[in-house]
Amino acid sequence: MTLKNLTIAALICGLVSCNKDDETTTVTSTETVIKVDAAKFLSGGLSEPISIVSRTLSNGTTADCYKIVTKSTPTDHTQGPWCPSNISDDASKGGIWLEGGNVYDVDGAFIKNLAIFYKNTTWQMYNTTTGAITKTLTQADCQAAANPNVGVQYKNYCVECLPSYVSSLTKTIYIPVTPVKLSSPVSFGAGPGSSGPTTRGIAFNGVVFDAPAPVNAILGAYTLAPFDDAGGHINIGAGYHYHAATGKSTKITQADGHAAMIGYALDGFGIYERLSANGTEYTDLDASRGHYDATRGYHYHVDKAGANNFINSLAGAYAN
Repeated sequence: MTLKNLTIAALICGLVSCNKDDETTTVTSTETVIKVDAAKFLSGGLSEPISIVSRTLSNGTTADCYKIVTKSTPTDHTQGPWCPSNISDDASKGGIWLEGGNVYDVDGAFIKNLAIFYKNTTWQMYNTTTGAITKTLTQADCQAAANPNVGVQYKNYCVECLPSYVSSLTKTIYIPVTPVKLSSPVSFGAGPGSSGPTTRGIAFNGVVFDAPAPVNAILGAYTLAPFDDAGGHINIGAGYHYHAATGKSTKITQADGHAAMIGYALDGFGIYERLSANGTEYTDLDASRGHYDATRGYHYHVDKAGANNFINSLAGAYAN
């Protein structure tokens, strides 16, 4: 059903309970509002069929939301590799690293030259005799090294956590069926004690678009936790998740040459690639990295992969 010509206010009052005392107000507009299409998600990455449940949104209203229980296991691309094994290995044996807005191949040469790259001779992540790269080899290694309080025994380790370590892990995401635009954006949380969600959204394959990787904490322990070529890596608590959009996950091309769609934000607005089909960057994005057109309604465009970022804030209400 086309929602063109319906106001957001009408949608809110028709689908959720309206409350004039909400702290965050919704926007009344005649703009097109596009509902979340659950059929776009790949069932192979989900642990159960998507269902609709009632949830309280961040603006205090109650709305129908999709309950998405994901296995965080992509079925549209392979996971890994992350850490090469020897300084002679080429880029096919390792993943990528995001630094200063750029994407670098984590091949053997990158590991060998970390001291030069970071201008710090403490970096020494390989055996100078054999060229073997020092990396995590077990689940216990992964759990000890992939956390903010890395022990000294894992200094100068390449951290590689494997899919088998989190094969039974699931994550539940709630997304409003009908997005509700707010008068001011919602900031993302920045860790324990902060308000706002940390997850940015979810790809069609069920993998979460996560908060920026804590690069300073990783590098501060002289560890490296590479992402695979899809921009994802694994930790024990979160499973496999993305920190960058590199074009490897399922995308839905647009007939008019607009950037392809790659998933949904937590508020139900669509997330699209950064560039249009002809490679043009959008220059009219708001502070959240979103804008509006009549075909797609309000939607976001992801940041460049090297930025370790997807979107800057949520323009709509999210499910608590």
